[in-house]
Amino acid sequence: MPRSLDAPPVDRVDTLAHELALLNSQGKRSIAMLGSRHVAMTTSHLVELLASALVREGHSLLTSGAMGTNAAVIRGVLAVKPSALTVVLPQSLSRQSKESRQQMEHVLHLIEKPEHDHLPLQEASLLCNKEIIERCDQLICMVFHDSHTLLETAQMAEDQCRLVSVLYFD
Repeated sequence: MPRSLDAPPVDRVDTLAHELALLNSQGKRSIAMLGSRHVAMTTSHLVELLASALVREGHSLLTSGAMGTNAAVIRGVLAVKPSALTVVLPQSLSRQSKESRQQMEHVLHLIEKPEHDHLPLQEASLLCNKEIIERCDQLICMVFHDSHTLLETAQMAEDQCRLVSVLYFD
């Protein structure tokens, strides 16, 4: 017998009601989009289209400053409405790649974390992702099955009752 027809556990009813309300609401949401640094050019273009479509619908977007998926999110939003974008860096701007620093010149709402400069990038990224989740209503996470930091971030968002969509590249 399929379990999909079973009633959800009592401790998940409030979470399910919250998720349904978010999905059905016509209001503007704060949506975090995070993903892998290593994506194909066609995938990057699709991420740009998704980001720009969400902004056109009136949502605001949050991401980090890494290349790949996050850079595509930034390009997509900057092309439509730069004021709808907030970028949270895991460390100070000076610790970012040259390409990332050049892209950040166009970002209006940029949050740097120089207090994390002494940390390894993976640890700083996890702290950065945690802050992004605290600022959003919904997370769209684009990952590979071995993207441990991003998968941990998605779990963290679910634990905080955020609406989470995980899209796998592989």
